[in-house]
Order: sequence, then C-alpha cells, then structure tokens
Amino acid sequence: MHYRIEAADLHAHLYGVTLTIAQPAAKQRVSLPVWIAGSYMVREFAKQITGISARQGSRAVSVQQHDKASWAVDCEAGTPLTLNYQVHAHDDSVRTAWLTTQRGFFNGTSLCLQVEGQTDVPHHLELVATSFNAHDKATDHTHTPWQVATGLTPVKTDRHGFGTYVAADYDELVDCPVEMGTFWSGSFQACGIEHRFVVAGATPAFDGDRLLRDSQKICETAIRFWHGHSKSNNKRAATPHKRYVFMLNAVAEGYGGLEHRNSTALICNRADLPRLSDSSIGTAKDSKSHEAKPSDGYITLLGLISHEYFHTWNVKRLRPAEFSRYDYTQENYTQMLWFFEGFTSYYDDLLLRRAGLIDDAQYLKLLNKSINQVLQTPGREVHSVAQSSFEAWTKYYRQDANSPNLTVSYYTKGALVALCLDLSLRQHGVKNHSVSLDDVMRALWARCCTGKHDGTMTQADVQAVLKELTGRSWAPELKAWVHGTRELPLEKLLASHGVGVQHDPAQLAQRLGLRVVQEHAVLIKTVLNGSVAHKAGFAPGDEWLGVEVTGKANTPNTTAWRIKKLDDLLLYAGTAKKVGVLVSRDHQLRHLTLALPDAKANSTWRLVLHNPQLVQPWLSP
Repeated sequence: MHYRIEAADLHAHLYGVTLTIAQPAAKQRVSLPVWIAGSYMVREFAKQITGISARQGSRAVSVQQHDKASWAVDCEAGTPLTLNYQVHAHDDSVRTAWLTTQRGFFNGTSLCLQVEGQTDVPHHLELVATSFNAHDKATDHTHTPWQVATGLTPVKTDRHGFGTYVAADYDELVDCPVEMGTFWSGSFQACGIEHRFVVAGATPAFDGDRLLRDSQKICETAIRFWHGHSKSNNKRAATPHKRYVFMLNAVAEGYGGLEHRNSTALICNRADLPRLSDSSIGTAKDSKSHEAKPSDGYITLLGLISHEYFHTWNVKRLRPAEFSRYDYTQENYTQMLWFFEGFTSYYDDLLLRRAGLIDDAQYLKLLNKSINQVLQTPGREVHSVAQSSFEAWTKYYRQDANSPNLTVSYYTKGALVALCLDLSLRQHGVKNHSVSLDDVMRALWARCCTGKHDGTMTQADVQAVLKELTGRSWAPELKAWVHGTRELPLEKLLASHGVGVQHDPAQLAQRLGLRVVQEHAVLIKTVLNGSVAHKAGFAPGDEWLGVEVTGKANTPNTTAWRIKKLDDLLLYAGTAKKVGVLVSRDHQLRHLTLALPDAKANSTWRLVLHNPQLVQPWLSP
C-alpha cells in the first residue's frame, strides 16, 4: 500500500490523496473508519471525502459506493490500481484532520482508505513537501518551510521530515498522526529513550525549556513506574516504545488529548503554556533558576501529558480483550474503560506528585476536584462504571442536558475506584509486606504483555492478580465498586492514610440542583434529579427572569425582582424559606414555587492533610 498525501487546496482545506494498491483483488473493496481508537464515538469520517476516482494503468475504472463509508472498485486482480480522492480537513481537534496555510494535521483514520484483505501488509505514506510549502508569495513574505512530526518510521525523508514513511500494517498507520507546519520543536531523553516535543501556536513568551524539563520528569517517572529503576533488571518487561513524539496544538480555547502507540496529539489553551518570567524575556540567563510556581492551567496541561503518556502502557499495549483487533466499521464495546481510562486518570496526577512537579497540597486539591465531580453527579446512583464504559458510545460521548442524571464518568469515578483499591491494598498488606495498586499494574503487565501474550486482558485477570498478591479474593469489592452504584468508602480510606474530609457548604447552584450559564441572564443548562429545582419544576432551557418574595405577617406585600445572576437570589430572598420564580420557556412565562434549601443541606468535600507521615508511602515514589 502506498499513500501519497499532498495539499490540494490550502484555502479550501483540502488534502489530496493518491492510494496505489500493487496487488488489488478483483472488485477491490476499500473503506474509511467510522471511529478512531481512544475516542469512543462514531464520527463518520467518510463524509469529508470527495471526488473519488480510480485507474488501472491508462484505463479508468468505476467506483461504486457500497454504504456510508465503503466503496467497491470495478478492477481486475493483480494489476496495480490507483485511487485518487480529496478530503476536507477543518476540524481543529485531536481526532480528525486540519489544513490551513499555517498548519496541517491528520490522523490516518480521516485520510487513509483501508484496503480489504490487505490490512496486514506494510503501508507506505509519502508527504509531498512542495504542495504544503506552495504559499502565496504576495501575501506571505516571511514564509518558513514546514516541518513534519510523526511516530511513523522514516524510509527516505528530507531534513524537514517530508518524504516517505512506513508502517507495519494498517493499524500502525492509523495509530501514528502527522503534524506539519512551522512549529516549535525540542527533544529530551528519558531513561535512554528519545522524546520529541513539538508545539504549534505558541507565543514568544512560551518557555520551551521548562516544558521539556517537566515532561522529561513525567516520562522518567512513568517508565520507572512500569519497569523499575534498573535497565538491567531482566525480570522487567521491555519499554514498549523506542521513541516518542508529543504533538501539542496551543489554541485560544481548547483542551484534550488522544493517545497513540508511540505519540500523542494534545490541545491546550495557549495561556496555559509555561511562560518565561518577565525578567528573563530577551535575556540569555538560565530560566531554571527563576522558575515560578506552576499555574493551575499549566498543572492541568502537565496532567494531560502524564495521562496520555501513561496510556502508552495502559490501553495501547495492556488493553481490553475486546480490542484485540479493532473493527473500524462499527462500535467496539467493552465494560473495561473504568480500568483503562479511570486508572490512567488516577495515576496521571499521582505521577506528577511522584515526579516532584506538584506538592501534597496541590495533589490533594486535584483529587478533591475529582471527588466532588462524582458526588455532584446523580447519575452515579443509577449507572455503574462498568455500564458507563459499555455505553460510552451513546452516553459519555453524546451528552445532553440530562446526562448528569443518567450516567457517571468512567474517567472520574474509575479514578476513585483505583484510589479505593490502592488505599485498601496498602491498608491490607501481606505478612508485613506492603502491597499497592502499583504492584497490581506491574503484575498485570507481566501477566498479559510479556512472552507470547498479546496484551489483552479482562476483569478476571485483575481479580486473579489481586488474589495472587494478597491471598484473598477481591471480587466483593469489584462487584460493589465497579458493577454497583453505592457510595465508595472514600472518607474512611482517606482517613486511614492521614487525609481528613471537611464538609463545606456547597455553592448555591449545587444546593439548588442546577447547572447554569450566566452571561446576561441565568440560563438553565441542567436540572439535577431529586434537587429542590427539580421539585420546583425547572427544566433545561429555561431562562430564569425573576423572583417574587412575600413579606412576613406584618409586611405581607409581595415584591418582584429581576435577576441577572444566580447570587441575586440570595440578595432578594433574604430569610424567606420559599419564593416564587418567573421563567421563560419557549417564549411563554411560567410561575414556579421554589423551596430554598438550607445552607447545610448540601455540602462539598475539602480534603485536609492531617498526617504527612501516613500519606508519604502513597504519594511518594
């Protein structure tokens, strides 16, 4: 297979693709995936394909569309077949493809047709430099040649990275995204492995050296987590990647990442990038000695980097049995995302702490946020994380106003399941020997990813490893925490490890049971089941216009007030226990009666570090 990729029209955001099949079958079938691994939603990438045509030698052959994402070519067997088509690329996410005069990016699932019956042969990808560098000289007098970054293996490339790459098969081809443009580029080594970091969209204030230093610490911590400190330890599995590429797109507003076998595509807010201090801009002095405390936004970015890098082991190699071979034509269901996404979410921030990039207080603040997110989601009472995993295709990735009432995130609750398991194991121990979730993860790697094992696993493997390490069954805990909907024993387990819980009054929106948008009015986004707002009759889409407050016996007059933000309710309600509410619904005015909740009726958790000595075995390397 040979794919030639060029810029057909930068201003129209069109890639031109030429696919050459050396040995086609008669009536060759080709198709484009409907989803991309790691993002569990059918996205219909084929809708962006236009102008598909085919030739064998000098003869044009017909192409008939078979369904929404596949085609049949009326060709002969054995004679080289060439297909030409264009792909529109203007989705600035990590999942699809993007092309402008400033930047190009694509995943193979958006550009590269899959050839039926030939997915296991080598696939070559050629990037044509001249097409991407053909800018309008009249409007771009300072044009800098584009560069390329990808995890694919180069065969013959120029100094900018354009040229030919090879993948062992189709799966590898579509698991190695390509970044192109005039991006910033840096590199570092972590435990002897070369890592490249490219950043598109950075400003002159961007501190690239700091990003490299911090990313190096993350990578070294992750590698040592899985494989130990000694590279000569033969009992450890080999690192699954020989080199790695981070591709970060910095934008005005955006956040996300997608894992790949030896690379990751990331998006962050441009303002969250590490910045050179004011005193160091324009100077040559070492910025390391003047390093400022990381902002919350930068910590979030480091957590994203940690998350996607941890996936190199947990989901790309160690993976659900249902993902032994991807079926790109339809949904691939599994109940195990609570483990592969949830446990990865547990370790992403924990490894930041172990790498020394955040302290105990900052880590507990991040953990605190995850706990409150779950506790403020009524869907946790009706949907287990196993069910949430299985229904990710329809419930997590297709959320609407009622989603918080229907489901719970397998990311956040899965992370809390990991926390409960980790703290329970540390508390349990075996014959005075400490056991932790770290040991479980490494034992699963040894069990499923070494020797002749292909990396696939099930919940039975988790249960078997737990029993091997502790001498008892953990089936009751997994049944309750993973397949049940009762509250997790978080408070008790945290207390046993030196962390207390302070119950603080919740924010007004949470006490009312509302999620709102407040710009020039109070717009109701979500009404949480069982809340006072639910009982009053609020509905998603309502615009809350005003409140009516009736005075006490000696001043019985009713006063109506216009509200523009939620806090206005407290200003106008005073000590009233009940108020009238005026909302606009479908341009009709409706009156509701709202019982105001007590300030103590709903609380949020605030984690407090009581015993630093107890917490160290858990948070330290």
